[in-house]
Amino acid sequence: MITFWNRMTGIQKTTVQTVGVVLFMGAMGWAAVPLYDLFCRVTGYGGTTNTATASTGVVLDQTMRVRFDASVARNFPWQFKPVDRVAEIRIGEVGLAFYEAYNPTDKPIAGAASYNVSPYEAGRYFTKIDCFCFELQVLQPGESVLMPVTYFVDPDILDDRDAHGTHTITLSYTFHATDIPADYVTPEPAMTN
Repeated sequence: MITFWNRMTGIQKTTVQTVGVVLFMGAMGWAAVPLYDLFCRVTGYGGTTNTATASTGVVLDQTMRVRFDASVARNFPWQFKPVDRVAEIRIGEVGLAFYEAYNPTDKPIAGAASYNVSPYEAGRYFTKIDCFCFELQVLQPGESVLMPVTYFVDPDILDDRDAHGTHTITLSYTFHATDIPADYVTPEPAMTN
């Protein structure tokens, strides 16, 4: 009995194999982002931080220096900076930092921030409790806003042979332009008497 595969000509086999490779590569491309994100969250690779609703409750005497960095994507008109550039906190202690964003233009502009942590080995121990990252921010013309970040450094960092020598962690945010949603309602200006 001749099978289907044996009856196909060379061109047909090549076509079927090519279509199969294209479909496989498309599926892998579609799955790459969520799989990479999962990998980074589990391993801390690439400076991906953890998230939590509260600290571990364990606060050590050792301290960690945390640097705050801010930038905007090319041609994004906001001014964006950390209020304080450096904080010294005890490992396990909850810290609070603020970033300031200002829209100097004459129109509403939307943005969202991405982040990273360096050194990469420390990323899995830098834990954010509350953050403005990946959330839509819309600033009106001339509007300035303070955005908080609540965080702590997990005491487990001292048990990691790759990260235990870390003395300074840098948290960097970059704001990127996003579209203002069609259903976004521009707030009415406050009335004065």
